[in-house]
Amino acid sequence: MTTITAAESGSATTTRRGRRRNGAAGTPGSTGTSGRSISGSRSSTTTALLMLLPAGILLITFLLIPIGLTFGLAFTNARLISPRPAEFIGVDNFVRLFADDTFWASLRNTIIFAAVIVPVQSACALGLALLVNVKMRGVNFFRTVYFLPVVTSMVVVSMLWLFMYQKNGLINQVLLKFGIDGPDWLGDPHTALLAIILMSAWQAMGFHMVIWLSGLQTIPGDLYEAAELDGAGTWDKFRYVTWPGLRATRTFILITITISAFALFTQVNIMTQGGPLDSTSTVVLMAVRTGFQQQQTGYASAISLVFFVLVLAVTLVNRYFTRDKDAR
Repeated sequence: MTTITAAESGSATTTRRGRRRNGAAGTPGSTGTSGRSISGSRSSTTTALLMLLPAGILLITFLLIPIGLTFGLAFTNARLISPRPAEFIGVDNFVRLFADDTFWASLRNTIIFAAVIVPVQSACALGLALLVNVKMRGVNFFRTVYFLPVVTSMVVVSMLWLFMYQKNGLINQVLLKFGIDGPDWLGDPHTALLAIILMSAWQAMGFHMVIWLSGLQTIPGDLYEAAELDGAGTWDKFRYVTWPGLRATRTFILITITISAFALFTQVNIMTQGGPLDSTSTVVLMAVRTGFQQQQTGYASAISLVFFVLVLAVTLVNRYFTRDKDAR
């Protein structure tokens, strides 16, 4: 039988008392740590809000407020500068718009431009990306050259091609060397829109080449090696490896090109001003001309609202047909 001495009993009692004191002393320390954590969290939240404040002000001022004004002014007869206050006129602006031949011509030109530029520009950009997606000396030079038109101002590019498209310009001079009498590219209603399409595709091709290239470089090289072992040729590797691997990339590119195509304005405004005979007029050009030159703010807001609904519908349809098959 074990006998517990008085000294051992006293030592155990002292140990238990010390543990109680330590526990009691630890409680305020835990509360202080929790308080500091809450204070630090509030400070981080305040700092984040202050950093977001400038961007939030710009977003509200130049995006949300104009959108709200567009919805409101579309149902009024407001003018840009007028002593008379705006009056509510219901859907009169939309009735007038749908009876305007210039609007339908502008809408037709915008749709034609988008229908041509989306496949042509995306396909050419993909071809360039495949060409520069190689490991060889000097490839960065060609990537830079192809991307150079993107960083050049659209105004500068439009002015350059305006001189090239003249009757005695560079393009017709080159065609004349082959015995071809070139047309008046921007003065003929049959070729004016085509000329703007060619210039627009050339200018923005480099940007989408970079996007395609980034997608190509995310495809694992093991897949190509496995395809080669299975005897796949160049076309088979593109069809069964490259193209499926670019699913997310092509969705992004198709949506961005479509939106940019419907927003066609700068090239037309500089090169043709919508002519000849409204053969290059677009919805955006019509809205800007109506709102600022004719100062019909209410009517221009109605045009912008119809344009917004049109782009939204096209984007949703495009997103529906390009979504993942697993989500269907």
